[in-house]
Amino acid sequence: MLKQLLFLFLTIPFSFSISNFADTPKFPEEFSAKVIGIKDGDTIEILFNEVPIIIRLEHIDCPEKKQPYGKKAKQFVSNLVFGKKVKILSKGKKDRWGRLIAVVKIKETNLNKELVKNGLAMHFKKYSKDQSYDLIERKAKKEKIGMWSQPKVIAPWVYRKG
Repeated sequence: MLKQLLFLFLTIPFSFSISNFADTPKFPEEFSAKVIGIKDGDTIEILFNEVPIIIRLEHIDCPEKKQPYGKKAKQFVSNLVFGKKVKILSKGKKDRWGRLIAVVKIKETNLNKELVKNGLAMHFKKYSKDQSYDLIERKAKKEKIGMWSQPKVIAPWVYRKG
């Protein structure tokens, strides 16, 4: 009896997670949606087909909220896209928290690149090989824009590790 209960406790959640994964909606590579929330500098919430979806901005990593420029990055994103219709460009990949990874454009402005250009995000080289972000970051560093005006900058991924 104990073995049967243990088996049920172990297999039922697994079967639910498989069925939930199979039910995950597929997204077109390019679609438009309204921005309904700003989680932080590199994470927004959109409304697509009346379903809220969390978007993680591809290629970049913004300072955490408690880091210098973390709140400025969030405010920058809010000023640029909150309440507006944006274009989402994605290959359909999700991160480990289930957020859709994408480039966000408002008209012809690439939000992801604007954050790097304004010294409010770093090129997240661990997950991106797009060298255009690296070039933009180097220019912002050279001109000491945003976070690069500080004497010592701690990468968000280093900060998160504690």
